[in-house]
Amino acid sequence: MASPAERRRAARHQQPLADDTTATRRGPSAGRKRPITVDAIVETALGIVEREGYDALTMRRVATALETGPASLYAHVVNKEDLDDLLIGRLCAEIELPEPDPHTWRAQIIDVCAQLRDQYLRYPGVSLAALAVAPTNLETLRVSEGMLGIVLAGGVDPRTAAWAIDALTLYVNAFCLETSLMDRHVDQEGWAVGRDELLRRFAALPGAFPHTKRYAAELTSGTPLDRFEFTLNLIVGGLGARD
Repeated sequence: MASPAERRRAARHQQPLADDTTATRRGPSAGRKRPITVDAIVETALGIVEREGYDALTMRRVATALETGPASLYAHVVNKEDLDDLLIGRLCAEIELPEPDPHTWRAQIIDVCAQLRDQYLRYPGVSLAALAVAPTNLETLRVSEGMLGIVLAGGVDPRTAAWAIDALTLYVNAFCLETSLMDRHVDQEGWAVGRDELLRRFAALPGAFPHTKRYAAELTSGTPLDRFEFTLNLIVGGLGARD
């Protein structure tokens, strides 16, 4: 029988144990319900986030969806933070990493960031999990390792490369979180406004805001994806100056 520590490690890294990895269901429903496994927990959690948003995700909510009690989950997942780590790891497992190329490294790192963005946007608010936990999942670490390798291939010094990866991932996480919040509240009157309304409000500002009034069109221009690409190129272009 695996020890609690072995179970925790198996859950965190999605590694199968040599023995008894599935919690046995008891009672009348035994054999008819889906077995409780790490994969089942993660898939169920992602389904909840996809349909209802990250705010709806709790251990109790996952247990209810699996028709079990929260205690059954803790044989596989240590706590909510551990579940968050597993969720981000599952999404990172979908990221394709190129062989670092010193000639195309800028385009490569932007593409990896765009892949992360697309994964997070499938599950509203899930990037909050990436902001809230220190990564230990091997898939999450695989992505950060790959990103670091790409930037290093561009001739960037190691400390600058490390800090750049931190800045890039932080921006991707924040962009996705803001997007999910805007999508959730776009229909709530007064919370989110369109460009025309913003232009009207800026035009109505007093003279103490001359730059905002004069450059209102520029301040409100572009789509979110335009601004996403702009910001990534701004960061990566700054790295190019250090080559």
